[in-house]
Amino acid sequence: MIRVLLADDDPLVRTGLRLMLRGADGIDVVGEAANGVEAAAAVRAHTPDVVLMDIRMPVMDGLAATRELTARGDQAPRVIVLTTFDEHSLVLEAMRAGAAGYLVKHAAPEEIVEAVRRAALGEPTLSAPAARALIAHAATGSGDRAEQARLRLALLSERERDVAVAVADGLSNNEIGARLHLSVGTVKAHLSSALAKLDLDNRVQLALLTHDADPRP
Repeated sequence: MIRVLLADDDPLVRTGLRLMLRGADGIDVVGEAANGVEAAAAVRAHTPDVVLMDIRMPVMDGLAATRELTARGDQAPRVIVLTTFDEHSLVLEAMRAGAAGYLVKHAAPEEIVEAVRRAALGEPTLSAPAARALIAHAATGSGDRAEQARLRLALLSERERDVAVAVADGLSNNEIGARLHLSVGTVKAHLSSALAKLDLDNRVQLALLTHDADPRP
């Protein structure tokens, strides 16, 4: 059972999400919060696997709350940022804060349910606007940022860099294994090692760094 926490200052939005998720097999809504401070407390109280986090909230916004939660390391839940805003800067800021996914609130119910399931498995989920933002970010990367990213990626072994490139291409662990002729367990080991060496929280941040090092249209 995937334990989910809802963080949104609009009670109607929380009610809609709760009703939608409770109708999905294998998902249990264990708590709700109206701002980032409440979300942090609710995570301590309910230990959810996944948090659906609004960006625009009073007291502490969703980006600050995401940073606080992902700083908990192995104890951190997966955070999916859910917002009405399609701004590129917010997408990138959410990903750099450690979010495992980014969806707009008008996403189809099945897309949100699938995002929760993928996040629980450690797989990133981006809505179409978010994916376009990452592509735009990669296409406009500065030379300095690219050089810094290349220097960081140089810390990785050749196989770890191969995995990083595959992650940046949006492949799942199974797909990476098929591309590189590796077992899923070996892919996970290389991924964990790469994240540790680069001091990153998740594969989305690794994808961003890899795009910075080798921006492609």
